[in-house]
Amino acid sequence: MKAIFISYTSYHKLLFVFGLFFGLNLQAQELFSRSDVLEDLAFLKESLEETHYNLYAYTPKQEFDENYNQVKNEIRKDSLSLLEVTSLFQKVISKAKNGHTEIGFPGKSYGAYANAGGTLFPLEIAFEDGKSLIRKNWSNNDAIKVGAEILSINSVSMTEVLSEIHPLISAERLYFKNAKLELYSFPRYYWQVYGEQERFEVVIRSDGAIKSYMVDAVELIEGYEMKRTELINSERKLEFIGASAYLNPGGFGGDEAKYQKFIDSTFIKIKERKSTNLIVDLRNNPGGDDSFSNYLVSYFADKPFKWNSSFKLKTSAFLKEHTQKNYDTTNVYWQSALNHKNGEVYEYEFGKYAPQPKTQRFSGKVYVLVNRQSHSQSTVTAAQIQDYSFGTIVGEETGEYASLYASIFQYKLPKTQISVHVSKGKMVRVNGSTKEEGVIPDIYIKDHLLDEKDEILQGLLQVITKK
Repeated sequence: MKAIFISYTSYHKLLFVFGLFFGLNLQAQELFSRSDVLEDLAFLKESLEETHYNLYAYTPKQEFDENYNQVKNEIRKDSLSLLEVTSLFQKVISKAKNGHTEIGFPGKSYGAYANAGGTLFPLEIAFEDGKSLIRKNWSNNDAIKVGAEILSINSVSMTEVLSEIHPLISAERLYFKNAKLELYSFPRYYWQVYGEQERFEVVIRSDGAIKSYMVDAVELIEGYEMKRTELINSERKLEFIGASAYLNPGGFGGDEAKYQKFIDSTFIKIKERKSTNLIVDLRNNPGGDDSFSNYLVSYFADKPFKWNSSFKLKTSAFLKEHTQKNYDTTNVYWQSALNHKNGEVYEYEFGKYAPQPKTQRFSGKVYVLVNRQSHSQSTVTAAQIQDYSFGTIVGEETGEYASLYASIFQYKLPKTQISVHVSKGKMVRVNGSTKEEGVIPDIYIKDHLLDEKDEILQGLLQVITKK
C-alpha cells in the first residue's frame, strides 16, 4: 500500500464524504491498551443502560449481556487499533437493534487508510428480495453486468460475508440494516471486516448462468470515492413536469431561515404555474428537525397538525451533566431534562402547528415519494402526512419504523473518544400505531437503488397521466 498525493479537488470531495458520514480526521490510527479498551467497554454498557429510553425493547437483557461478554472475551491483545476497537464496540451496541443507537462507520480509520493509498472492492451492491445485486461496476471487467447477482467473494458466500458485516450496523430489522449498508456502501464495510485485498474472485449469476470472474481492487480515492455519488440527496430542487410540480426539499436541517425562504419561494412559483399536482420527494433523505418538516407541511395542510401523538423522554444523571456542559439550559426542551428525576420517563408536549394562510397554501393533489432510504424525520413526516390524509404516499416501505426510539443523545467514550449515539426518547406516529413497520405506501412502486432509472417518479407520473 503506497502513500498518495491527494489533489485539491479530490481532497475537498473527501472532506464532504467523511464530514457527511464519518467525521473527518485523516491522522494515523492510535493504539489503545487492553485495559483502556475494557474500561471503555464497561462505560459503554453502563451509559447505554442509564441513558437509553428502553435499551432492551428489542433484545432481552440476558441476550444482550451474553453478547457483551462474548465481545469482552475477544479482547485479548495487549493493544488494539482504533479500527479494531470500533468494530468490537459496534457489535455490542448493535445488539440493541435500534437504528438511532449506534457507533457509526469508522471514518477516522477509513480516512487514514485513504490517505495512505488504500484500495477497495470495486462492486457497489444493493439488496433486494434476499439477493445481493450489482448496481455499479467500478472494475476494469466489463463482462460483469449491472443487475447481476453476486453469490460469493473469494470463496466466501454472500450469506457469510453479510453475517460478518451486519453486527457492525445498528438497525431494528434486516431490511433497515441492509438499507444502511447500501447507504454507507458495501465496499467500505467489506474493507472494515476483511481489510485490504489486491484481487477478488467473484462468483456471479446473470441471465440464469453462473460464472466466476477475477477483478482487481480499485484505488479508494480516484477509483471509487471520486466516481460515485452518495445515496443521500440533500439538494433542494423544484421543477415542473406538465401539470405537476416536483419538489425535493432536501434534508431537514441547516440554515432554517434559508430553508424557509426556499419553501416560501417554491410555493409562490407553484401558485404562479397553477400546478394541479404536487410531488414531494422524501427519498434518500437524511431527516433532521421537525421545525423544518412542519414548515413544509404547513403549505398543504388544511388544519392545525402535530408530528406525533406521543413524544416521551428519559432523563439521567449522565444526560444532565452533558446538557449542562454542552447545551443552552435556558431552552425549555433541555430544562425539561434537568427538572425531572434521574431515570424518569416523561411526556414532552409539542403544540399544534398552524397551516399557512389559505391564499398561500397549495390546494391540489399531493403525492409524497418514499423509499427505504427515507431516514428519521423524513419517515416521520411521511407518516404524519399519511395519518392526516394530507397526501398520498408513493414508493416502497421506509427502512425506519414510523413510530421509533429516537431523540439522539451523543457523547464520546472517555479513553478511545469513540462517538456514541443513543436514543433517549420514543416517538409515536400521529395515528397512535406502534406497529413495528415503516411507512407503508398507498401506491407501491419498487425502487431499484443505484441504477440509472427512477422507477418511483416515472411510475407515479404514469398514474397521474391515466387519471
